[in-house]
Amino acid sequence: MNESTWFSAIVGATLKSTVLLGGAWLIAFLLRRRSAASRHLVWTAAAAAVLALPFLSLSLPPLPVHTATALVNPGLVFQVFGIARADAAPQTLSSSGARTSPAGNAPWRPDLMRWLIGIWAAGAALALAQMLVAYAALIRLRRAARPFPDRDLARALAQAMGIGHEVEVLETASGTMPMTFGFLRPSVLMPAGSCQWSEERRRMVLLHELAHVRRGDVATHLMARTALSLNWWNPLAWTAWREFLKERERATDDLVLSAGARASEYAGHLLEVARSLQSGPAIASAAVAMARRSQLEGRLLAILDAGVNRKPAGRTAPALAALLAVLLAAPFAAMRAQDRIIRTDPPEVEATIRAATSQKNYDILDRAAEAYERVGKYDVAQSLLEQSLAIRGQVSGEQGAVYAVGLVKLGDLASAHRSRGESASYDTRAVALGDRPEVAPALTRLGIGAALKGNRDEAMAFYQRALNVAPTGPQAGVVLRRMAMLPAPPGNEAETESLYQRALAAVSPDSPEAATTLNLYAMFLRQQNRVNEAEPLESRVKQIRQQHIAELTRQTAHSATAVKVGGGVTAPMVLYKMDPEYSEEARAAKLQGTVLLAVEIGTDGLAYNIRVVRTLGDGLDEKAIEAVSQWRFKPGTKNGEPVVVAASIEVNFRLL
Repeated sequence: MNESTWFSAIVGATLKSTVLLGGAWLIAFLLRRRSAASRHLVWTAAAAAVLALPFLSLSLPPLPVHTATALVNPGLVFQVFGIARADAAPQTLSSSGARTSPAGNAPWRPDLMRWLIGIWAAGAALALAQMLVAYAALIRLRRAARPFPDRDLARALAQAMGIGHEVEVLETASGTMPMTFGFLRPSVLMPAGSCQWSEERRRMVLLHELAHVRRGDVATHLMARTALSLNWWNPLAWTAWREFLKERERATDDLVLSAGARASEYAGHLLEVARSLQSGPAIASAAVAMARRSQLEGRLLAILDAGVNRKPAGRTAPALAALLAVLLAAPFAAMRAQDRIIRTDPPEVEATIRAATSQKNYDILDRAAEAYERVGKYDVAQSLLEQSLAIRGQVSGEQGAVYAVGLVKLGDLASAHRSRGESASYDTRAVALGDRPEVAPALTRLGIGAALKGNRDEAMAFYQRALNVAPTGPQAGVVLRRMAMLPAPPGNEAETESLYQRALAAVSPDSPEAATTLNLYAMFLRQQNRVNEAEPLESRVKQIRQQHIAELTRQTAHSATAVKVGGGVTAPMVLYKMDPEYSEEARAAKLQGTVLLAVEIGTDGLAYNIRVVRTLGDGLDEKAIEAVSQWRFKPGTKNGEPVVVAASIEVNFRLL
């Protein structure tokens, strides 16, 4: 998975775990009159569900949920965001009209998505490492411990607690807090010198620790601590952890009192143990200690309160609660935000792969990949293209043009929808097979990558190779424009201007590519204070884009019948939403803002008569219309019949 996929998965798990923890807090509040054991079961179940969420989300088939629902109001407005990294072309226009620094010298901008993933991963790794270190320290402590002298008392109390197996009771260093440790077969660790305690205190302390053994608290402790480690940044997770510890100790106290201990004596012994002994914070994440001073006051009040409900939970209750929580969380984990429908049914993946493999026909897989790419299933598209590449290698070998084309297609997909790193890997493999027309897009992308790193000479070398293999046509126009956008030494303005003119000559004069080149050429002329020459070019850009916008917009004659939501008219609902892309010149100018479109949503679920109400320019208006023209809606209705509904769409463009 690339960082976008990881980020989406982490955000999804975060939102779901927050909802689960919030629900657990509400349930625990409603059970405030019940026993501490009941409330502890709630927090145990919540920890199990939170821990299972990521695994269930990855392993379960998706349960689609349509999330893009319109607001029912007369001014129906849909919103969408076009977000891109601020890796602008090297040559841009400053507010003063002067040439700005090249991309390699531009102010450093953090990759927010990657940084957030890294921060979360570092925090989770640190928390989990702390657990492992504590566990290792406790293993060494247990190995160095001696058998507890009063084993007869320990054996008798274990039987009285109803524990059916032998519980190992060991004596550790003096001054340490009594604790229970061990995942499968927990051991009770008593401090050296405890044999000098009164028999009543030894009995109370052993009863408390054996109660932890009976309840299975060590296992649930490790589970809850792991859930906290993965959600270390979430304040609600820390609240859940504190409540988990508090209710566990109170439930254990209740079990000791139910075994016949007098409340006043037990409270006195607990207070003295907490006062005289200490639990090392380094090992608290892996063991269940008898007393924490921060919780002592509440525990003592609960112990001495005769009206507290002390009903214990069954021995298997924690395991059953955790299992039930996982089962209940499964549908929640499988829920995926679904704002798309498949406009043309893409072929079934496995059947397509089998057919293409048996026929050794990679074109079948290429067409299927295009279908899946159109509906936003980029992982599936990549898998199909990788299978196509394998067939290309079988049919034509892995050194020829056919194989290179397969690599370029994978590079195209990665560059557009996945990550630049993946794209560079495929592109590098493609150009290693030799310079030929088929690898011109790969050479161009490698040049763009070098330019973004500030390596002008390397970028120019890649661009020149691309121009050598494809000297004419739209691809040559893109390459020449990119060459012109590279920062040139002072005095080379004539060479830059020549490159823009050659780029214009390589493309159709009325094409969007021509508009992009003209706009960047005009920016260059303004930098040279040649405003009179730039203005005609900017006028031509507007003409081309107006013509292109008209071509993109579906026209229909039913505009007079378009109605607004309200008065019995239900709102349309977005079923498929394509996010807009940034234009090259808008990224170069670091332009951000909102394009407001007025549309009419037809009875067939398509957007008609799209008008730009608020413009941004620099190609973003066209990008907004290109995206919205591919949206699909569930039509609005009146009296159960589909009707044409007027709406507005805000297309927000942001640079990270």
